[in-house]
Amino acid sequence: MKIARGMAFLIGCVALVVPGSAIAQQPVSRCVGIADTSPLFRYAAYQPIALADDEVRISYVTHSTFRIESQNGVVIATDYAGYAGRGVMPDVITMNHAHETHYTDFPDPKIKHVLRGWNPDGGPARHDLRVSDVYIRNVPTDIRRWDIEREKDGNSIFVFAVAGLCIGHLGHLHHKLGPEHLGQIGQLDIVMVPVDGSFTMDQASMIEVLQALKARLILPMHAFGAVSLNTFLARLAEVFEVEFSETPTIVVSQETLPAKAKVLVMPGF
Repeated sequence: MKIARGMAFLIGCVALVVPGSAIAQQPVSRCVGIADTSPLFRYAAYQPIALADDEVRISYVTHSTFRIESQNGVVIATDYAGYAGRGVMPDVITMNHAHETHYTDFPDPKIKHVLRGWNPDGGPARHDLRVSDVYIRNVPTDIRRWDIEREKDGNSIFVFAVAGLCIGHLGHLHHKLGPEHLGQIGQLDIVMVPVDGSFTMDQASMIEVLQALKARLILPMHAFGAVSLNTFLARLAEVFEVEFSETPTIVVSQETLPAKAKVLVMPGF
């Protein structure tokens, strides 16, 4: 299948003043890409096949953990709780602390970059990191706690700019996104979304979030089994096309993104 070539990748950095923060700037990426044909994902069992400079490899590991791999060999593990699947140790890990399945207090010291989605010293976490051909930043959101009503800035949405794509991981998102969040996130091409419908958000609200983000490839995570996954997929199918991946690893480029938003369910739930 021949895929029409998409538009070039665009990143814009906008200076934002953050009141009360020692960091005066927060970069905002906007990744723009348009495809006008059906998607053609490259499915394969995980193996270290060389990537083209416009490709990224994404593997679903477990729960909320994905491996993201760039052409230059940068490996990222999201919501890392001590396990990042097969392959080399990640260079970068992101974590959120709503529950212990999303972080560890004892990451391997060989991991070069440990990005916590919360700030242990208080206030929002701020990450602005470039590792080879990957640029990583975060957008803080709030979480519910059992002992207090709300923990401000307790979660982070991590955004990865790689291979001409803008990839967002919603983490343990507990509330709808306001204009201030959407403005900081920018236009996502791919979004990793929790679909449990209880511990994070109710499913109707999460679908509203997806509609607001307008990403073209939606990767479910955090399902707690087939029942919650299938319930969510039934609701998603009313709004988006749903497809099941043949393997837990895909290779994606701007050219192979779907023209319209699609949910791709990767095995491993």
